[in-house]
Amino acid sequence: MRSSTDSFRDWHPLRMQALIAALTEVRTFALPADKVLSDTLRDYPQLGQRDRAFVAETYYQILRHWRRLSRWAESDHPRHLLLAWWVVGQGWSVARLANQVSDDEAKWLAQRKAAMADYAWHPAERWSVPDWLWERLVAAYGEAEALSMAQSLAQPAPFDLRVNTLKTTREAVLAIWHREGVEAEPTPWSPWGVRVQERLPLQHHPLYRDGLVEVQDEGSQLVTQLVAPRRRQTVVDFCAGAGGKTLALAAMMGDSGQIYALDAIPKRLAGLRPRLARAGASNVQPWVIAHERDPKLLRLAGKADRVLVDVPCSGIGTLRRNPDFKWRQNEATLQQLARTQRSILAAAAELVKPCGRVVYVTCSILPEENDEVVRAFLADHPHFRLEAAAEQTATWRHASTGEPFVNGPQPQGGLAGALRLFPSVHGCDGFFAALLTRRCE
Repeated sequence: MRSSTDSFRDWHPLRMQALIAALTEVRTFALPADKVLSDTLRDYPQLGQRDRAFVAETYYQILRHWRRLSRWAESDHPRHLLLAWWVVGQGWSVARLANQVSDDEAKWLAQRKAAMADYAWHPAERWSVPDWLWERLVAAYGEAEALSMAQSLAQPAPFDLRVNTLKTTREAVLAIWHREGVEAEPTPWSPWGVRVQERLPLQHHPLYRDGLVEVQDEGSQLVTQLVAPRRRQTVVDFCAGAGGKTLALAAMMGDSGQIYALDAIPKRLAGLRPRLARAGASNVQPWVIAHERDPKLLRLAGKADRVLVDVPCSGIGTLRRNPDFKWRQNEATLQQLARTQRSILAAAAELVKPCGRVVYVTCSILPEENDEVVRAFLADHPHFRLEAAAEQTATWRHASTGEPFVNGPQPQGGLAGALRLFPSVHGCDGFFAALLTRRCE
């Protein structure tokens, strides 16, 4: 649980005020953690770039370990969580904290440390996952695998970029970073990926400003590869969101053919347009749809060669970068999401032509959102079949070792053939992808 921060010189009052304010606002988990942090930092314009990075890192570390810290402190008061983070997360002694805390706080810390010295941590407490999630992971993968997943999901995520092959190559981007003294290397599996060791203020860098790179986790890049679009084809990104996968598809197609980027939230697609211009992608047509049964979709029915369906999900596979998701979800929301996912997949499949492909994607590792949704779809749509992802991943090789790609663990009763990415296995976000081919008629 240690972070890179090891000196109290970083803890000046303004940073502390911002952290306390953000943790106070987020602790009900009524709002997304990234929005809370963004709004809080806006209230502290005096903070510089380094200050903001420090506040963000500490804030997300506390969110990742929220359950353990609050159990240790027997409190979710922001100040208590900060003190618990110093002791439990940083491993600092109470004596080292003496000049930073009041006498009452020093006494309280000593009491809590003594009280928890021999505490028998349950894995769900130690790795800060809710009981409902721990129980599902154990039921699906077994306790040993569940423990490995929980441990990996409690770590910070790497900073991955996707090189825009419409404008440059990965080798050229790496050469630029190296000349600038930035530690960067190829991502293990994606041929377009670059992993930067330190998070950078990328928005002002020429590589980003000129559209040569985009921020995108390696797992997101890999599931996009499964779409395997060809030049001059018609492709639909059914839940395009901010358009990260849309941009990757445009590059894969060499800016040829036609991509329809669909989403029900206009603000998301509005943000896609400047990204398309920056990337030099002209083959994308954003469409705002009211819902998955919007009548305008009839214009595309049976016409798409490829349909990517990255459905709304719990986001459990992205807990390293979105740790609040585990506290904002529950069994009821999971059931509602599964119903929505089935409806969206069925609607999206109507757009693909005979012999075409639908790629169903979630950033979840839970069978309820993955295997069970696809199994129900196949039962209702006998003219589709599940392809083995191994046919697509057979050529994937690790960038450093050259070893072949190995799929992630399959849950109990899971569908054979789906792609499964796990932080504990592949170092990227957790993803599920199923390749569904419509039979040729």
